[in-house]
Amino acid sequence: MSQKTAALKFVILLGLVSLCADATYEGARSITGAYLGVLGASGGVVGLVAGLGELIGYGFRLVIGYISDQTRKYWGITTLGYVVNTAVVPFLALAGRWELAAGLMIAERTGKAIRTPPRDVLLSHAATQVGRGFGFGLHEALDQIGAVMGPLAVAAVIYLKGGYQGGFTILIVPAVLGLCVLLVAQRLYPNPRDFEQETPTLKGEGLPRVFWIYLGAVALVAAGYADFPLIAYHFQKGAIATEQTIPLLYAMAMAVDAVAALVFGRLFDRAGISILVIAVFLSLMFAPLVFLGTSNLALVGMILWGIGMGAQESILKAAVAGMVPMDKRASAYGIFSAGYGLSWFLGSALMGILYDQSISLLVVFSVVIQLAAIPILWLVGRHSRQS
Repeated sequence: MSQKTAALKFVILLGLVSLCADATYEGARSITGAYLGVLGASGGVVGLVAGLGELIGYGFRLVIGYISDQTRKYWGITTLGYVVNTAVVPFLALAGRWELAAGLMIAERTGKAIRTPPRDVLLSHAATQVGRGFGFGLHEALDQIGAVMGPLAVAAVIYLKGGYQGGFTILIVPAVLGLCVLLVAQRLYPNPRDFEQETPTLKGEGLPRVFWIYLGAVALVAAGYADFPLIAYHFQKGAIATEQTIPLLYAMAMAVDAVAALVFGRLFDRAGISILVIAVFLSLMFAPLVFLGTSNLALVGMILWGIGMGAQESILKAAVAGMVPMDKRASAYGIFSAGYGLSWFLGSALMGILYDQSISLLVVFSVVIQLAAIPILWLVGRHSRQS
């Protein structure tokens, strides 16, 4: 078996793990916003919980990335993270208060934080054989297939009168399957670093300057991107979608995400980071369509939201792998995720507050701050072409 073929199989196996994990927690996230509303939370609380979960989750990756690089226990830390990430989800069925549900949502994000930096390093090694954009894009596409299946399963349970509790309970199935596939992947490929023989030639002992500039641009995009729990809360409160159709809208957005990840991943391998500028242009109009539009316009807005998510999930991580040395990659992913998560938290919390005051202000904030990222991304892309 050639290195390229083995690497592709490894990417697919990790993608299947993420497929099952995403089916678990994205299935839950498709209804957690509405669920918190039913339990008595306000729009501000929903935005705060969503943002706080991302802040803790992404911030913790800073520590996990450093520990992963120091210990080189990439597989062990990845496995621990997946266990925590998926095990807490079914317990949402037992939450009788929004405070308890919020705690479980934050615990789920913490589990994702534990497994993401070391998992991304494992994936980055194999991606050098198949193309970084394509490798991360294929992984994201499989990931998002799970993100479609989970909400569809939850929607089916709710349609059959199982309620939110039944929707959370059914997610035990993908959680267990994902852990089984993870153990198989670890046994078949104990040393994924062997896929990557050469370390990128980069000078200096710290992370390169372009990495920090790039992180600043990505932070602006993250701050302006509304999390789905707040969107779901708006759909329920504004009667734009029903209890049954909210998870279906999320599933549709995840399907768009999967296609966008593959397309933009391939484009990244050919055109570089500047392709992210196009993705931001396409996606930044989701906010006015989702928060100010009718049901039909909100549908278009969710499609644009999915395009933006797919492009971000594939291109952002692929670009980082090419900017930093191999032995600092987990640390770089941790720092990158911490900055991204802090911006996501601040943006989500602010948009939740703005929602309770003025939806129009929320929309203006979302569009303007994402627009501000475009010239910075263009400069990063220009630097990459010259280096």
